[in-house]
Amino acid sequence: MAYTTQNQTDKELNRLYKNDLPVHGWYRFVLSFPPHLVRTYIEKLSLSNDQRILDPFCGTGTTLVEAKKLGIANIGVEANPVVHFAASVKTEWDVNPRGLIDFAESIANEVQDLVNERVMEYGPLFQTWNFEPVQLRTLNPEQSRLLIKDSISPLPLHKVLTLLECLESKNNKRYERHAKLALAKQAVHKISNLRFGPEIGVGKIKKDAQVLRLWMDTIKQMALDLEQVQDLPETSSTVYCGDSRKLSSLIDPATIDGVITSPPYPNEKDYSRTTRLESVLLGFMSTRIDLRKSKQQFIRSNTRGVYKVDTDDEWVANLPRIQELADTIEQRRIELGKTSGFEKLYAQVVRLYFGGMARHLDELKLLLRPGAKLAYVVGDQASYFRIMIRTGEILAEVAENLGYDVLGIDLFRTRFSTATKDYLREEVILLQWNG
Repeated sequence: MAYTTQNQTDKELNRLYKNDLPVHGWYRFVLSFPPHLVRTYIEKLSLSNDQRILDPFCGTGTTLVEAKKLGIANIGVEANPVVHFAASVKTEWDVNPRGLIDFAESIANEVQDLVNERVMEYGPLFQTWNFEPVQLRTLNPEQSRLLIKDSISPLPLHKVLTLLECLESKNNKRYERHAKLALAKQAVHKISNLRFGPEIGVGKIKKDAQVLRLWMDTIKQMALDLEQVQDLPETSSTVYCGDSRKLSSLIDPATIDGVITSPPYPNEKDYSRTTRLESVLLGFMSTRIDLRKSKQQFIRSNTRGVYKVDTDDEWVANLPRIQELADTIEQRRIELGKTSGFEKLYAQVVRLYFGGMARHLDELKLLLRPGAKLAYVVGDQASYFRIMIRTGEILAEVAENLGYDVLGIDLFRTRFSTATKDYLREEVILLQWNG
């Protein structure tokens, strides 16, 4: 197995550069990998505009948008419905910029008539134009239970729901998706009470927010970005909502020349929790059943996503390093006397995670053309009783066991762990499939 390194530890490496903001900035995760990393590996893997790139964990579409900007056909797969929605909207560039603004302004004027924002923002009561108190729109109890408590205050929530109701009443398929994504971005980052650091939580409670102004700001930025990218050559982008372990049901065999992606890492981060507010607001999730169905399509990377029917651990039952790692975690649990249900699942999560990734890589072989090259951005973790999980090294072994050639492991950056007082590596595994 070949290993290479790039000694890049500068925190700026993971920053979204100003020149990359167009389209990428429409909606993205706090810890999304940056567009310049995609460009680096498009060049390093020698991918060209007569080929096709796949991102099987496409998230908010960083790889897809960057490939599209460079004129390279691309396909993405994302299991989280609201994140799939975001990635698909970010690759739809055939929208008239002026038409988008005109549509949004007409909606804003209508909502302004329904909601007197001046009185709401500065007056002691919520009132109509006739200065009569009215009942605030709200979520139903089941929807509310899906959210982190105090995710969004009653008055901003009322405004958001009023805007959404008005948007949906128009049934305008040309502009509605972009308008909803603009609202999702602002609902999370400016309108809600949520904070990211990097875990999601509740910060300062905002009694009110200028919903329409914030939304229109994003709409106008979208229009400017669309004007910029519409001069680029037309390039195919397709985004599927699905399970990365079942790719052959979505994508034709032997059609992929390269893969650039960042799967989840084995830790206690519940990725569905990060997007819960926008999932509920936009109607992608209304019940616990919806949440469960969504999470069952995820790679098992945390204890909140483990189910009795899971069998992905069978894929790595014969790989000693993974079994020894899981056994070490379980032994540490016993030594520490930890008995919670979540802690008892730590060892199983490790087996399920690497088993799920093995299943994914095995399924992926059907889609790859001979000579296809792959780049996987992954990070070390020490969430489970401070036992180090060298994610990149282990995934490289899993891939090699499945017949991939390991071309190297590049160091992307390092992150300091306050738990272990050690530096964790974030790496890019380079693979090749020769058929």
